[in-house]
Amino acid sequence: MRSVLAAAFVAFVVSIFGTPVAIRYLHRLKFGQEIREEGPKHHQSKRGTPTMGGIVFILATVIAYVVAQIVIGDHRISPTAVTLLGLFVGMGAVGFVDDYIKIRKKRSLGLNKRGKLIGQAVVAAAFAFLALNLPDEQGYTIASEKLSFIRDLDWAHLTQVGAALFFAFVVIAAANGVNLTDGLDGLATGPSIMVLLGYVLIGFWQYRHICGEVAGPNGYCYTVRDPLDTALIAAAAAGALAGFLWWNAPPARLFMGDTGALGIGGLIAGLALTTRTTLLLLILGGLFVIVTMSVVIQIISFRSTGKRVFRMAPLQHHFELAGWQETTIVVRFWIIAGFFVAAGLGIFFADYLNVLQQ
Repeated sequence: MRSVLAAAFVAFVVSIFGTPVAIRYLHRLKFGQEIREEGPKHHQSKRGTPTMGGIVFILATVIAYVVAQIVIGDHRISPTAVTLLGLFVGMGAVGFVDDYIKIRKKRSLGLNKRGKLIGQAVVAAAFAFLALNLPDEQGYTIASEKLSFIRDLDWAHLTQVGAALFFAFVVIAAANGVNLTDGLDGLATGPSIMVLLGYVLIGFWQYRHICGEVAGPNGYCYTVRDPLDTALIAAAAAGALAGFLWWNAPPARLFMGDTGALGIGGLIAGLALTTRTTLLLLILGGLFVIVTMSVVIQIISFRSTGKRVFRMAPLQHHFELAGWQETTIVVRFWIIAGFFVAAGLGIFFADYLNVLQQ
């Protein structure tokens, strides 16, 4: 637990003090956000606010993980950590290219849809290959070929090819879910911290009950690999985002951009896959699911009937156009996100309580 707390603290310090430096530097480079013309009119006042803030908390997470390993004392960087951090950095790099194109061409759209999807798919495919082909001494790979909820579902074997395709879908879906939610100051940052803290608890609990080392009642244990590193990275990312939120809260002085949104979404997907809680992510990240579905519903409705279900999608903009204040939307969405995370953790730990009652 000491190393987990150290990772969160170091990441927070690096992020909260590093973000003002990034703001000044990005201002000097004139890396300001472009705003969609068709969006809510008051958003035009945000034009020019520095973006690419994801660089700060991605870097803070990597630094904090390394420091936490020094605190532990074994200086061992596991393949699981390298793979998760690689996914975080890789998805962030795709977002960085998208943000850079927006800035250079002074438009609100960066990479075209095909280019962005190809970039995400390449990173997700690399993650899937490593996650499925790096077994440890016990034969546990970083992620499993089986579909998972609270743990692997023995009846749901996907095969290696099927699992790789599924991993890519989960990573891309989660990354874009966070990206769609990142439309108001602090809106995506708060729920992301909550989900990451959920994975800190899940990862540390699995570390305390890992098969082959420590088992609970009736042989209760988890067949996962390097769960402490999973908890460390989740804690570091949560701490880094908390430091970033200090400057991203309304009115934001720095946006995370696609650099941060795609990066953090990809990391959350990776944490779900490595902890064997893939389907549970639908609950833990319920807010991201709702926002994404609002876009899907809007597109299907408009293309099939010519009518819109919402004033504007994603969902947060519907409420803006309905007259809600930005801070009201952000806080209420955070509350919803908190309920989803609490429900997901409740389901996860209910499995243990069920074993105790047997």
